[in-house]
Amino acid sequence: MREIVLDTETTGFEPAEGDRIVEIGAVELLNHMPTGRTYHQYINPERSMPKGAFEVHGLGDDFLRDKPKFAAIAQDFLDFIGDARLVIHNAAFDMKFLNAELGWVNKPRIPNDRALDTLAIARKRFPGSPASLDALCRRFGIDNGARTLHGALLDSEILAEVYLELIGGRQPDFALGVAQGGGNDAAQSEWRPRPRSAPLPPRITEEEAAAHAEFIGKLGDDALWKRFG
Repeated sequence: MREIVLDTETTGFEPAEGDRIVEIGAVELLNHMPTGRTYHQYINPERSMPKGAFEVHGLGDDFLRDKPKFAAIAQDFLDFIGDARLVIHNAAFDMKFLNAELGWVNKPRIPNDRALDTLAIARKRFPGSPASLDALCRRFGIDNGARTLHGALLDSEILAEVYLELIGGRQPDFALGVAQGGGNDAAQSEWRPRPRSAPLPPRITEEEAAAHAEFIGKLGDDALWKRFG
């Protein structure tokens, strides 16, 4: 299963009022594991940067002036995400901007049901508790010390860690629970796994392992994944 963990930075809150995307960052997951493939692009918003937005992400007019306009990068972005599910924190916000930008350049919009909202997942799992990305990093012990300002790629990498914690770790669907009906209950309760006669061979290539190690290396010495390496 291919997923894209994604984040954007913008000039404000409403594309209908002239706000634009200024940065897109995305991280590819395959079967809930990072592949090392990322997408990162700064974008010229073709308008001035409001002071409030600049204080959030630090992307100013001088820096963005020579960056490509959205029309120039739209197809590359669509090619990267393909038909993968999108994992986004507060998905409605980013999807609103992405689809506005795509519509303005006559590119196909992304169906909203392709987006999985980690904010909604966090609020369901921890009702009444703070569910911001920083709050979830504190809850799960994820190092976000480099996050002095919002940045789309860094936030996507952090969100990838948060997402895996929210869905139960690196093997979210691997549950050894109550037997599914029938059978001898006593025999089932006494069963214990036995060691394999020979270890299973690895199923990832050297290139995939190196890409994963490179991604983990960027997360800092206290990254949660390093505890399970």
